[in-house]
Formats: sequence, structure tokens, C-alpha cells
Amino acid sequence: MRCESSTDLNLRANPKKTAATKAGPKETSLDSTKDTASQTSVSKTGSNDRTKPAGLDVNWSILSQDEQALAEILLKAGQAHLFDEWDIPGTNDELKHAFFAHVERLHRTYPFPGGLLAYIERARRLLAGSAAGANSLDDWVPTVPEGEVLKPGSEEFSNWEAMGEAELSATAFVLVAGGLGERLGYSGIKVALPTEMTTETSYLEFYCNYLVALGMIKGKGKVPPLAIMVSDDTHDRTLALLQANDFFGYPRDQLTLMKQEKVPALMDNDARIARPSRGTKGVDDVRYAIDCKPHGHGDVHSLLHSTGLARQWEEDGLKWVVFFQDTNALAFFSLAAALAVSARRDLAVNSLAIPRVPKQAIGAITRLTRTSGTETQVMIVNVEYNQLDPLLRAAGSGEGDTADPATGHSPYPGNINQLIFALSPYVATLEKTHGVMAEFVNPKYADGARTVFKKPTRLECMMQDFPKVLGPEDKVGFTSLPAWFSFSPVKNNLADAAKALESGTPPGGAATGEADQYFAYAEQLRLLGCRVMQAPTESYAGVSVSLGPRVVIAPSMALTYHDLRAIFVHPEKVSIDAAATLVIRGPGKVEVDSITLEGALILSVGLGTTVVLKDLTLKNKGHLVRPLTGKEESDEVSRMRGYRLVKMEELRIQAPPNAGRLFLTAQGTLTHEKDLSAKGSAATQSHAATMAATPAAVVTEARDGQKHPGPQDPSHAADATQGSGEGNEAEEGPPVSQNFFSRIFSCFRK
Repeated sequence: MRCESSTDLNLRANPKKTAATKAGPKETSLDSTKDTASQTSVSKTGSNDRTKPAGLDVNWSILSQDEQALAEILLKAGQAHLFDEWDIPGTNDELKHAFFAHVERLHRTYPFPGGLLAYIERARRLLAGSAAGANSLDDWVPTVPEGEVLKPGSEEFSNWEAMGEAELSATAFVLVAGGLGERLGYSGIKVALPTEMTTETSYLEFYCNYLVALGMIKGKGKVPPLAIMVSDDTHDRTLALLQANDFFGYPRDQLTLMKQEKVPALMDNDARIARPSRGTKGVDDVRYAIDCKPHGHGDVHSLLHSTGLARQWEEDGLKWVVFFQDTNALAFFSLAAALAVSARRDLAVNSLAIPRVPKQAIGAITRLTRTSGTETQVMIVNVEYNQLDPLLRAAGSGEGDTADPATGHSPYPGNINQLIFALSPYVATLEKTHGVMAEFVNPKYADGARTVFKKPTRLECMMQDFPKVLGPEDKVGFTSLPAWFSFSPVKNNLADAAKALESGTPPGGAATGEADQYFAYAEQLRLLGCRVMQAPTESYAGVSVSLGPRVVIAPSMALTYHDLRAIFVHPEKVSIDAAATLVIRGPGKVEVDSITLEGALILSVGLGTTVVLKDLTLKNKGHLVRPLTGKEESDEVSRMRGYRLVKMEELRIQAPPNAGRLFLTAQGTLTHEKDLSAKGSAATQSHAATMAATPAAVVTEARDGQKHPGPQDPSHAADATQGSGEGNEAEEGPPVSQNFFSRIFSCFRK
């Protein structure tokens, strides 16, 4: 902190980026972009001034000049109660100084000019409006916006996707990942959760591997930049997860952690700052602490401005920035097509959307019009679901938010908070606004008079509100795709997911997230023309899902629907049973010519090798889904699903790198094309003997408590193992060579 005088607290922005080192990614945090003139100035009050609360007055002499200035700000903001019950000097003095260090941080990092005084002033105004039942959109008229509605598998979709592939290499990515998994019944961070149980790939692994593959396949070897917005709660654990896994092969100079700061929680309509409840973890004494809450994901724009990242990306020649959420494994299926829409329609903001059920608890993309005198304003923006229905009724639609009879869905597409921004207008707008988003407050009242809160509230902001600060020349639109192809978030624990399903809304649980990921792969194969069965729906603790077939295709193999065509060259010859498991991964290539699969096949292919599946019929015991019993002990990941995956038997093939074109035979062996006609040749026998002699890799326990592969003899040219017996969970070792790609695609190893 820099203090210009004993009475004036001046906090300046530091937009410089932290240099990347070999030890980790670049790291930045939010520091207010305030100029000196906008800072709060308070006059010094003498130490004998009895207007100060007793707890502060008696401790005034032990405070530094900076701390005294901060105390004056709190008093001016009406927060004298924070000094109630303070001990006399000599008792808990360290906690008192720590209290002011926290206050200084809150004052400095609040993104609006004015620090804490501005925060409290804005809070009182917004709380007064909330108590009066005011709606900030009362003078706006809603209509259905224009956008693109795409159907995966159609010729139109394929054309959009083909156009968009050229835009992939000109894109930066921002992952909003500030959340813990407590709501899901998980003790870790949400991005550490596995997307599915077949490969146990975490969300962060999956995202990193997709973007690395994008760089290798579409970007001529240049991996796109990735910024991850973390919080105090998730920063250290996110960094530890990355470090423990060698950053999943991500180039460290292309990865930035941006830490979002919190804001004070408020306990009443007077915006009095709340203390933490007694017994709060990590709080030594609540008398010297402030309860804080996240300010909302809208801070991501302030961070991208204050760090200079957005400007740097534009200067580096990138054209787009994509924002995506922490637990949506379907986030990238629609990316290429949506980028094409942005480019063709010249959109400054393109909101990805899904068909929305009326009154569904997700926001709606809406065209809003407001006329004042001779001036008419128009914006296309997200409207929260609890605002849309009254807004429509006020505008003359007596039935409010209802379904279109032709589609059964609301005419207003559902916002999924995945956004594509054109970098040039985005950066220009950041320069004008510093990335500060409009705030709102949403207290939960305990009384009809709206005077008592059920729990402390705070001001929030949302990243999807960015169109509100764009100029009239900037075009805004949406791209709508089916939910099965683009959106299946994991946000609810098992009990809440069951309640959501019972009420007719998407469950949003770990089980549905896993099932939907399998379905998205399987459905794309069906659209190609493959014969893929669908498992019957089963209920696990009240959540109904279909968990088969379990199809997982690594991003290294296919980034787009178009890429799948190159793998399944004769889809009419592909038959996959409803209970089957098919995993295809690795930096090599696979051609599925003809296969009948009734069991589990795990195929990994090294770089420089192509494996052809031709006339292959595979039957084994495969993997089974077993519901958890009430008395059964299980890990958190299984408990949040209500089942565990038992790997009874599987054929695992690991093709070596640089082996040319290999064929997987009906006997489960790899052989060169020239040896196919020489049945029983020495070459074929050599492959079979090598595979039979290769033991299953040893399962080791990693630092994060998850199962990871043990070492494997690198001399083995190929590896296929058959695991059998209930509970057999033998893990596959790493690829035979520890090259760059073997690190990149570590998330697809067992």
C-alpha cells in the first residue's frame, strides 16, 4: 500500500502482468483501476475525539496512520459497530492489525472508484430498491431477438463448423473457476471433479487437453492462451492440481491464473457489514473479522483489463475470446460452428444458448427496447428468469413466459453463460469502462416487510451483462444448439438433483453430467450413421440416467463433429451395444472401418501410428454400473452419483508411436497390413507375444488421493491387457515414450 498522507488513502492500479516462471503460470489479482482524483478523502480526527466508538477510541494510539485512515473510512460509511467488543490495547493487537490489513485489501480491490465508501453507498441504494420491489428493467419492452438456431448433424451445421475451424486458432479462452465443490458434497475444487468415471478425467484436465489438442491440430503447434479466474477459496488448490500433473502439458507462458477478490457481506438494509458467524473455519476471533462473499463472475472483465491480458491478446493477432464455465464437459462441441456465426454475422458478442423451457431457472436472451423522448435504445442481453415473466406481463403479454406451440419451448433462448467476444470491440470497451459491470443485490428476506435478511447478502455482478456497456454500433446475437450437444452443468448434490428432476427441471448433478457426456459422443456417432444402442434409464437415489454406451473420444482424436467422420469411415459397419465401453485416445490416428462391440475396448495410439479396426468383433464382460447401498462405504465421487463403476473386463490396446499403419485383429492383436495375409507369421506372433507378456500397470496413490498409473516398461512396443473379475480396476500405464504428447494427453490415461 502506498499512502500519500496520513489522511488520504490513495490506491493505484498495477496493470503489469506477473512474469511466467518455470515454477508455475502467470498469476494476477484484481487491483482497482482508480485514478487519484477519484479516491475517497477523509480528514483526520484527533485521538481524543469522543465521537469514535469506545472500542476504536481506546485502541487509536496503537494504529498506524494508514490504519487510522481506514478506520475513518469505516466510520464515514456507518460501520462503527465493527469495533464493538474490541479488547483494550495489549490484548489481541495482532488480530486488530490483521483486521485493518483485510479492510485495506477490500477497499483497494473493489473495482468501482471510491473503494468501500462507494460500495456501501451503492449497496444502500440497491437495497432500498429491492425492499421497495423495484425492477431495474421496468421501462424496457422485451421482444424475441434474432439469432442462429443450429441442428448438429445437418448439412447447414457441417457448413458452419467447416467455416469456423479457421477461427479456432485465433481464439483465447477464459475459464471461470472460482467455485468449491461443497454444494456437490465434494471437499475439493469443482474443476478437480471427474467428468466421467470411465477415464476419471477431471474437468481441468479435459479443458487443458482440448485446448492443447486445438493448438496441435488446428493451430500449427501453437497452444491458445488460457486465463483461469480463481478465488481465495480455489487459487492454491487449482495451482496445486496443475503442478501435480505437470500442467497437463499446457505451456506455462500461455496459462494465467487471475484471482478474484471478495466484497463485504451486508446484514441489513442499512448496508452494515457483517461479521462471520462463530465457529467459522479459519477465523480466530469473529470480533476482528469481516464476513466476505464473492462479487460475481462479472469481475472477470475487470481482471482482463487490469492485467492487460485482453489488450495483449489483441496485439498478438487473436480475434476472439471464449468464456466458459467450470463444470460443463459439453462446452466445446459447438465451438467451431458458433465461431463461424460470430465471424459471418460480425458479432461483438455471441451468446451460446439452448432451447429453454418456460420459467426454467436459467436466464433468457432477450431484445430490450426503451424509448425516452425521441431517443430509442436497444440491447440484446440476458434477462434473469425471475425478471422475464413479470417483464413480459408488464409489456402486455398476459400469460407471461409461455411456450411456443410450434416448438414446446419458450421463444426466448436460454443463456448458458458461454460467450464469444470479438476482441477488438471488447478491448475498446474495456478501455472505456475498465471492465466494471453493473451491480445488483438479491437478499433473501425473512419477513414480509423486507427488513430482515435470512443470511447476509452482498452486491454482485455478472459477466453476461457486458452487452449493456457496448456501443450501439456493436452487434450482439446468439447461437442456439440442443442442450445434449452443448450444456450439462454439474452444480447440484444428489438430493437437490433428485428434487430438480421431480419438479421438471434439469437435475444438474454429477450423474447427469456423466450420462450426458457419454450420450453426446454416442449421439454424434448415430448422426454419422453408426448403429449405437442406448441403455435403459435407471434411477440412482432418485436421479434417472442412462449410462450407456460409455463412449469417450479424446480431443486429440476429434475436436469437431467433422473430425469424427475421419475416424468412423464406414459408419454403417459400426455396431455398439448399449452396455459397451469405447475409449479412443492418444495423439495418433484411428480408423474404425467395421466393428461390433459388446464389452469394453480402451484404445490408445501413439504419435505417428494409425490403428485400423476392421472386421473386429469384441465381446467381454465390460464395465458394470452398481448402485450404492445405504450402508456401503464409498468415496465422494461415487456418493455424489449414487453408483460406482465396476470394471469387470476390458481389452486395452496401446499402440506404439511411429509404427505406421497397424490393424487390430479379431484376436485382439496388432499387426502390420503386410502381415494380414501371412497368418501366423513371425511378425504377427511377435506382437501377440509382447502383448501377452505385458502385465497390467500397477495402481499407485497420488498426492491428490486419486488413482494414477504406475510405471510401465518402456521397452514394450504394444500393450493389450484383459482385466477380469468384479472390482478389477487395473490401470493403464503411460505411453511407451515420455514425449510431449504423452504429457499433453495425460488426462486420458488410467
